[in-house]
Amino acid sequence: FKSIKLKGGVFEPRQEMDAVLALRKAFGENVPIRIDPNALWKVETAIEYGKEMEGVIEYLEDPVRGQENMATVRKSLKTPLATNMCTTSFEDIPRSVQLGSEDIILSDHHFWGGLQASMTLAGLCQTFGRDLSMHSNSHLGISLAAMVHLGAAIPNFKYALDTHYPWQSDEIIIGGRLKFEAGQVAVPTGAGLGVELDRKALAKLHQNYLACGLTKRN
Repeated sequence: FKSIKLKGGVFEPRQEMDAVLALRKAFGENVPIRIDPNALWKVETAIEYGKEMEGVIEYLEDPVRGQENMATVRKSLKTPLATNMCTTSFEDIPRSVQLGSEDIILSDHHFWGGLQASMTLAGLCQTFGRDLSMHSNSHLGISLAAMVHLGAAIPNFKYALDTHYPWQSDEIIIGGRLKFEAGQVAVPTGAGLGVELDRKALAKLHQNYLACGLTKRN
């Protein structure tokens, strides 16, 4: 992989800031680094540490909660702000444009309405001066295949797409896990999304879900 993203909002901001600086020192100037505090910082915190990270990080993702607070931080920093929390639907875009709440929308075909709707979003981003990349959550091969097709179809990506896929140990598609080579995934060439469901593997994971008793993501 050719870029690094630190999930923040867990430790004290100073500790996470020091981690970002350590990553920059360890990986050099040519590896993009991002941090995502999951909208848990105060506006003042985001501005203070955002200024310290100028020239260090590629973008700052959702440092604060809400479009208004994001717009306040954005006015104070040179670093681009990205979001998958404050602008998450087509209904959010007019207010986003009015306020100037972010530079980059991290789309997710699961909650933007699918692949065709995501292509519509790409056009709106071009119209209103937003860059577009993609958010990721825990996902398996079907979802990753959809992301790969969408990533290949949308023009002018400036920022590498997120993926949690390397963390997953199981798979539910025939042939096993999709392969990353030099930070890239080849677009599947079969019918539809290009992957086929392994129903035995799916049944096993479904049984795991039933047995674990956890029904909410926390």
